[in-house]
Amino acid sequence: MEDDPDEMLALLADLTGATDPKLRDLARRLAGRLFLDVSRRGPARPRGVGRLRTQPFRPDRGDLDIDASMEALMAARASGVAVDPDDLRVRGWETPGTAVCLCVDRSGSMGGEPLATAAVAAAAVAWRAPDDYAVLSFGKEVVAAKSQDVAKSNEAVVDAVLALRGYGTTDVEGALLAAGEQLSRSRAGRKVTILLSDCRATEPGDPAVAAGLLDELVIIAPETDADDAKELADATGARFLTVSGPSDVARALSAALDDR
Repeated sequence: MEDDPDEMLALLADLTGATDPKLRDLARRLAGRLFLDVSRRGPARPRGVGRLRTQPFRPDRGDLDIDASMEALMAARASGVAVDPDDLRVRGWETPGTAVCLCVDRSGSMGGEPLATAAVAAAAVAWRAPDDYAVLSFGKEVVAAKSQDVAKSNEAVVDAVLALRGYGTTDVEGALLAAGEQLSRSRAGRKVTILLSDCRATEPGDPAVAAGLLDELVIIAPETDADDAKELADATGARFLTVSGPSDVARALSAALDDR
C-alpha cells in the first residue's frame, strides 16, 4: 500500500474472484476492511438541524434501540447464533442531507483497477451518505447492489460490488433513468447521481435526455479514457471529474459532494 496503493487494491480486487475458496474468502474479508478504510476521507455526515429517530444499526450512529431490536435479539438467542447487525436498530440523530445514487459501469473489463475503483467508490458513498444511498451496476441491464430504501451493511455492499464481472453492452440512458427512480424514494433536500463510467454508450437511447431528468449529475471517468464522458458532461451541464485509480476515488467524491 505504501509503494503503490492502486496496484495493491487492484490485486486484492482480483483475488476476491480467486478459484481457491480459502484464498477467495480471505481476500474478501481483507478487501471489505481495506476498501472501507481507503474510502474514509472527508465528513461522513452533513450539517443541519437534526431529529432523533430509529435507524439501521451502525456502531457510531447512536444507542441500541432495545424495543426495535428485541425480535432480532430473541431470535438469535433462541437459535444460539450471533445476532445479525443488519437486524438491529439504534436511536440516533438524523440530519437533513444528501441522497446519493452511484452508477457503476460493469460493461467493459471489470477486474483489477476498474473493479477496485468501483468498490472504493461504493465504500466512499456508503461512508458519506450512510442513511440514504443506492449503488447500481449497469451493462445492458441495471442491477442494484443496494437500493435506496433498503438497509444493508457497508461491508455487504462492497462485497456485492467486488462480485461484479464485466460483460455486455453499455446502456447509459437506462442507468440514469434507474438512478432517478431510486432517488425519487428519498426525501433528502439534495439528490446526486454519480456516474462512474467512460460513458461510451452502445445501447440505443439518449443519455443526455435522461440526464436532464436528474436533479444533479456528477460524471467520474478514468483519466486515460475520458473523452466520451467529457462530451456527455458538456452536453448536460454535469460536473465532470477524472480519477487516476482506486486510491483517487475518495478525493473525487469529496470534490463532487462538498463543492457546488
